[in-house]
Amino acid sequence: MKYSAIALSMVSLLALSACDSGSQQSSVQATAEQGAPITLESAVNHEDRTPAYVERDQFRHPKETLEFFELEPSMTVVEIWPGGGYYSEILAPYLADEGTFYAAHFPEDTQSDYYQRSLNKFKERLTSEAVFGNVELTQFAPLTPLETDIAPPNSADRILTFRNLHNWYMSGGEEAVLSAFRQFHQALIPDGILGVVDHRLPESADDGAMENSGYIKESWVIDLAEQAGFELVESSEINANPKDTADHPNGVWNLPPTLNVEDGDDAEIYKAIGESDRFTLKFRKPVE
Repeated sequence: MKYSAIALSMVSLLALSACDSGSQQSSVQATAEQGAPITLESAVNHEDRTPAYVERDQFRHPKETLEFFELEPSMTVVEIWPGGGYYSEILAPYLADEGTFYAAHFPEDTQSDYYQRSLNKFKERLTSEAVFGNVELTQFAPLTPLETDIAPPNSADRILTFRNLHNWYMSGGEEAVLSAFRQFHQALIPDGILGVVDHRLPESADDGAMENSGYIKESWVIDLAEQAGFELVESSEINANPKDTADHPNGVWNLPPTLNVEDGDDAEIYKAIGESDRFTLKFRKPVE
């Protein structure tokens, strides 16, 4: 098993952070010591969550989404490209007592300033917030060798990716998405689940809209996942938004939380729509 330098360096950083914090414990740890196992509901409602993220729950439905993916607190879970940590700050306390949580973030050697800033901010959260004390930081990028260590091979019960596939497609085409699915297939245990959420392009729309709108077709994702060896278990409308027509001038980025608009009146229009219409797909790695 080969771990990245990121994961190894984080061990030392977390140890130093633990020394600085002394005997301070998060409320999650205190709850575990009192013998009350944390539930998804209590993780979603945890007092340490970022207020701005809590406001997005009305559009992202984290409790219902994670229940759909059949999470259990004793599982090994990988979150792909966790960004600022919207889902990570729910998964970390939920898995803290019995499970294992890998956050496969942007590569350390990324050439993107945006990705580097995001990675650095996430690493800072790992060392400064007690709720992240159990997170194992790894890295992921599509179109890289299969030995890239998002997690040890055949070890993950669940791999989750939220609103990422469109980025891989826009930067690397269909090959990049297929490469990602193959890496996920390698890391999952047989019968393990891959959970996918992304912005949905209507099936009637021109395929070319996927190149720069941030929206992708559900049927296209299912086809690529099956090419990589997955089988579709179920789709859900948990994260559907019928107000979203998916044909905005600046693509999905017109909508919250980005609100890439110039006119203040337009901002109110897009706020009224809310976050994007999204498909939610559950795939299984078959037992051979």
